[in-house]
Amino acid sequence: MPAVTVENPLTLPRVVADADAVQRPVLAVTTAPNGFEGEGFPVRRAFAGINYKHLDPFIMMDQMGEVEYAAGEPKGTPWHPHRGFETVTYIIDGTFIHQDSNGGGGTITNGDTQWMTAGSGLLHIETPPESLVMSGGLFHGLQLWVNLPAKDKMKDPRYQDIRGGQVRLLTTADGGALLRVIAGDFDGHEGPGITHTPITMIHASVRPGAEVTLPWREEYNGLAYVLAGRGTVGTDHRPVHTGQTAVFGAGSALTLRADESQDAHTPDLEVVLLGGKPLREPMAHYGPFVMNTRAELQQAFEDFQAGRLGTVPAVHGM
Repeated sequence: MPAVTVENPLTLPRVVADADAVQRPVLAVTTAPNGFEGEGFPVRRAFAGINYKHLDPFIMMDQMGEVEYAAGEPKGTPWHPHRGFETVTYIIDGTFIHQDSNGGGGTITNGDTQWMTAGSGLLHIETPPESLVMSGGLFHGLQLWVNLPAKDKMKDPRYQDIRGGQVRLLTTADGGALLRVIAGDFDGHEGPGITHTPITMIHASVRPGAEVTLPWREEYNGLAYVLAGRGTVGTDHRPVHTGQTAVFGAGSALTLRADESQDAHTPDLEVVLLGGKPLREPMAHYGPFVMNTRAELQQAFEDFQAGRLGTVPAVHGM
């Protein structure tokens, strides 16, 4: 980890928080429980235990792996429906093949992102390639669910295939962090992901001992999930480690610091930073459907059962 990097971050554009920026306090640090998804691949439930008012417009996020599969062990998901939100799948190490009933999909690997707007609904499958199943190997990534505003929930589905080389690479004043902007506007720099809901998504690698203070849009919430490593968050230096999420309060800047000593296989503090403009709309969520009312949820189930969300392509034998 990670797949997309540079030898000298100081060659990149730099972001600096204003001297008079208001630091965001750390409201909470939570630890993700372990679980299993799909056909049995291990995940950490990054947002478990966090009040939705601090997550909005984000719904859930799973860290998939990091796991070293033996031959025959790699797993994926069966065909399943989605309606009313977007799934963002970011692969750090390994390979996943995606396909949906709307004709979208492709292979993502080593720093690639698949951004799928389910909108009015579709069927979807995620599987490891046959070569990975046969050989085994490292698999590590995450999947984020982003809510759609009520006006966009029934839009036509859309698929974005974002290659690792397309992410916007930035650094801090002293080069202490490599910032990969996957989506949204960050200090005037645009990531490649096109979003219906205004958000920012960044994968940051912070070098041991480095402290970074980043500008953050005041109208957005602020979340920091630790993919790997150890460090602190906020000006009061709250400790965080792999599998923990820091929830920030209001302000215009946030601070991260990597411990001087990291694990041998994780040289840097690896953090996913998320911010979004809260929708502040009612949310009805059950399984693969995220709507605004229970009646809309019921309609989604009925449409799925009636085959109105699409059909599984015949190539998969169904």
